[in-house]
Amino acid sequence: MCLALPVKVLQVGLGLERQSALVDLGGVQKEISVELLDDVQVGDYVILHVGYALSRLDPEEAERTLALFSELNAQTTAAA
Repeated sequence: MCLALPVKVLQVGLGLERQSALVDLGGVQKEISVELLDDVQVGDYVILHVGYALSRLDPEEAERTLALFSELNAQTTAAA
């Protein structure tokens, strides 16, 4: 089973070859590779899978997906 998550790009041009970006997912920040995509910009949402940005995502779609994840987490936490 594969899991890919939408993340927001905070910084670009990191790493030795400037092929990395700093992203945020619910307050967790991580450096990922953006070498599979052209012209990633700060503020873009990308789909993250095993450390690589696979594609860009429409900001509204990304925010809806992240809201659903947050809602699911709240329900899971309340049930525990």
